[in-house]
Amino acid sequence: MFAWLGRFAYVRRRLILIAAAVFVVFGGAWGIGVFGSMITDGLEPPDAESARATVLLENHFGHQPGDLDSVAVYTDPTGELTVDDPAFEQAVTAALNRLPESEVLSSTSYWSPQLTAEERAAFVSEDRSSTIVTITLQGADTTERLESYGEIEGLVRADGSQLETYTAGGSTSVYHLQEQATESLATAQMISLPILLVLLLITFRGLVAAALPVGLGILAIIGSMVLLRCLTYVTDISIFAMEITTLLGLGLAIDYGLFVVGRFRTELDRHGDVSAALTATMNTAGRTVAFSGLVVVIGLCGLLFFPQPISHSFGWAGITVVLFNILAALVLLPATLAVLGHRINALSPRRLRRRPGAVTREDRAWAALARSVTRRPLPWLAGGLLALLAAAAPLLALEPGLTNHRYLPEDNEAQVVPVILAEEFAPGHAGESRFDIAISGPVEEQALSDYLRAVDSVEGASDPVVHRADGELTWVTVDFRGEVDDAHNLQMVRDVRALDAPAGADEVLVGGDGTPPTSLDNNEATTDALPWALVFVGLSTLVVLVICFRSVIVPLKAVVVAFLSLGASLGLVIWGFQEGGFQGVLDFHLVGTTDVWGLAVIITIAFGLVTDYEMFLVSRIHEEYRATGDNRRSIRIGLQSTGSVITRAGLLMVVVLAAMGFAATSLFVMTIGIGLTLAVVIDATVVRSIIVPAAMQLMGRANWWPGRRQDRPDHRPAHHLNTRRA
Repeated sequence: MFAWLGRFAYVRRRLILIAAAVFVVFGGAWGIGVFGSMITDGLEPPDAESARATVLLENHFGHQPGDLDSVAVYTDPTGELTVDDPAFEQAVTAALNRLPESEVLSSTSYWSPQLTAEERAAFVSEDRSSTIVTITLQGADTTERLESYGEIEGLVRADGSQLETYTAGGSTSVYHLQEQATESLATAQMISLPILLVLLLITFRGLVAAALPVGLGILAIIGSMVLLRCLTYVTDISIFAMEITTLLGLGLAIDYGLFVVGRFRTELDRHGDVSAALTATMNTAGRTVAFSGLVVVIGLCGLLFFPQPISHSFGWAGITVVLFNILAALVLLPATLAVLGHRINALSPRRLRRRPGAVTREDRAWAALARSVTRRPLPWLAGGLLALLAAAAPLLALEPGLTNHRYLPEDNEAQVVPVILAEEFAPGHAGESRFDIAISGPVEEQALSDYLRAVDSVEGASDPVVHRADGELTWVTVDFRGEVDDAHNLQMVRDVRALDAPAGADEVLVGGDGTPPTSLDNNEATTDALPWALVFVGLSTLVVLVICFRSVIVPLKAVVVAFLSLGASLGLVIWGFQEGGFQGVLDFHLVGTTDVWGLAVIITIAFGLVTDYEMFLVSRIHEEYRATGDNRRSIRIGLQSTGSVITRAGLLMVVVLAAMGFAATSLFVMTIGIGLTLAVVIDATVVRSIIVPAAMQLMGRANWWPGRRQDRPDHRPAHHLNTRRA
């Protein structure tokens, strides 16, 4: 099949290139419209109790004045002005009067005339130099309210006075997290692209060859945008999906381009004929790219097992861009190579040129490592496995948490406001954190009072009050202190949910956006889905690798080692971000917990990436073993001939991922970027260079059991084989 693809691409090369050009023009023009159809929410499992409570309350009562969306704090850092000074009042009221009714449903301040003296006291700090304004935004859902907040963010500030303004709250934190993520990823691309272009030129040793992966990446990203826009007609797609598309689109295009172009050059040197070289390339590197891409797709399918809609968005974004990467590498790239032929080496700087068959220091280093590993496989294997297990050990200290304002930089206003409220305001202030209880059914007044007393008696819960009520539904708000993922607050949610429902109630739901119930439900939903996702990814990958290599042992080893490698990566993530080990290198606020859903994203994306490089190595070893039947020689030649190529591919991928992590100001994006970087680094070094060849040396001929007759060694003389380049 793959040889046929090579011949087809050669014969129909011009037609393929014309079709690709037409697709880029028209697909790009239509696909760009996906941005107008994407959503900004979808962070919570829709079937979780907390989400159902929020939907029930909003559908029944609607979004009304007094519902808290955002909090603005006005403060005089000098302490000279207090709320009793006319200048303070004028500055705040002027800012509030600027807020358009189209974006703000209501606002309540210290000077609102409807407040009682007791209610008014909840809006002012103990030294009276700071005040709270609660804001209810226009919008039927979270997406619309985030848009409203974006419109008023600059207007709400008391400019022209000595007052400082800080905003916080659910909508505010989500807005800043999205803004920080978008800005960080744009910065990462600006940093990584120039570095990538230089490294591509060095790696491919020519401008023409270096341009090919960039073109493949652009085509894959456009193709993904087209498919994602189609998907928006049947399901919600998050705006964050485009970040996954860009990340994987460019990274995998470089990987696949490097392997296919490198093999084409080798075959071109060997055969001299473009058609024969292309056929041989597709039958080897092309086949490996197809199976490797399929494994990456399987890993991304794991995201579809998680109930959060944003997980599905990430999954579909990754799946679509990888499929287009595979298509481009197997159809468009061969057609381009067929047109270029020997001109693939054109525009090569003199210093980067290398004569065919030349042996470099790098090649000799890989040959030396291959000899050492195959001579003493047991010590090398034991050392590699111990290193992975040691790196994975911090996983035992995992403290599940939720991404919120704490994942922003320490000087971000969403971080500043909670500090001001905790230090300057008395308990029970107007900006107090609250969660919701939705009580369905006609509940008698006495039964409701008894229930509220029971809630108030739960440790951590305070001041439960009826916010709204009618004959069908009662909305209760409950204050809490501390962080949403503190252990005592999570236990508080469990205790409240364990209370007997009041007489007459049909159902009691405990929830609230960005509150402890959300944190508890989100983490439980993720941890419940994770085993199923891992089983699916592991077994599906096993089946694909068995088909690819016609072996049982090699696929089993690949899956087991992939999970060990991921465990090591996640262990380092826990140590670095939860325990603070990376604080000396990266600038972030130490939260002390880890978003479990973020770890799930790292696992599902990284699984395909870490299996990717092993497949290229093992494919080359298998190719050599079929030709010679010599296990040790096959491993040495496989490691030596792919060592430089895989290392460079890994380096280019690391540039893309590390730039994302180091440029991030949001801890969530930083964790994803550095976590994926660690996964690639560990796999491209410890796993691919040591564990895989050592294990294959120890297993000998059993590596390829049971195999097929045509896969068995044909014992041809091996001296004619090019052992220096992949």
